Amino acid sequence: MLWGAMKDETTEMPIDQNDPFGLAAVRDLLHMLEESDVYEITIERGNAKLHVKRGQPSPSGVIYSAPLPAAPLSAPLSAPLPTTPVTPFVQPPPTPEGPPVEMPAGHTITAPMVGTFYAAPSPKDKPFVQEGDEVRVGDTVGIVEAMKMMNEIESDVAGRVARILVKNGQPVEYGQPLMVIEPL
Repeated sequence: MLWGAMKDETTEMPIDQNDPFGLAAVRDLLHMLEESDVYEITIERGNAKLHVKRGQPSPSGVIYSAPLPAAPLSAPLSAPLPTTPVTPFVQPPPTPEGPPVEMPAGHTITAPMVGTFYAAPSPKDKPFVQEGDEVRVGDTVGIVEAMKMMNEIESDVAGRVARILVKNGQPVEYGQPLMVIEPL
């Protein structure tokens, strides 16, 4: 087994020419990564390449790297590397806010995108429609704000507003029912 010495600005570390990364050094590197906010690192020495990636990226999105001195490679890593287990994030199901809402018969107008529903053009104005109002095809019945863009929601049927299913200022999902129009 050949041993050489590699120097960088802070440490001196022996290098085994048959094991260019040194399993002990890799274990130390993995331990240091667990205690830092580094998400991913790639180290190359000659023809050998070591790529370590953790479960979730750092919030800043910054990847740290340092230049590596060149070292000859005579054999690839042969032992498996220990890895940090990845635990998937599971969002808890939403909690119901009350009894299920009974949907009246009629045509349902749904949210065309994810955003915030507004019943009026501004907080000082009256709502576009209220339950019991008659609407024609093309009448504005609400607004969904998405990324600072106000998107008017128009009725695609003529009829009477049977039920408004969302509140002013409520976040809505794509396809979520907003109101039910009872055709006349």
